[in-house]
Amino acid sequence: MYAIIETGGKQVKVAQGDVVFVEKLNAEEGSTYVFDKVLFVGGEETKVGAPYVANAKVVAKVEKHGRGKKLIVFKYRPKKNEKTKKGHRQSYTKLTIEAIEA
Repeated sequence: MYAIIETGGKQVKVAQGDVVFVEKLNAEEGSTYVFDKVLFVGGEETKVGAPYVANAKVVAKVEKHGRGKKLIVFKYRPKKNEKTKKGHRQSYTKLTIEAIEA
């Protein structure tokens, strides 16, 4: 059984036992987090939401919070002597999917 959930403005396909990295969530490490915005549930019986599946939820355990690798953002405008170099590190939350209830 798998599900498609919405978190952080993105859609993520998850199954029980998966480890996923999502946008940073406001939850303590070691706690459980429940996703109510389930768009699709697949398996023996398929359920499609309009926009969300009623009475469906995905339970996940928060493993840790962290920051990704540094990305360099470089802007250059020719003939203007304009250059900008910035770095960016995106925050994330590592989750382990425990259950899909639909």
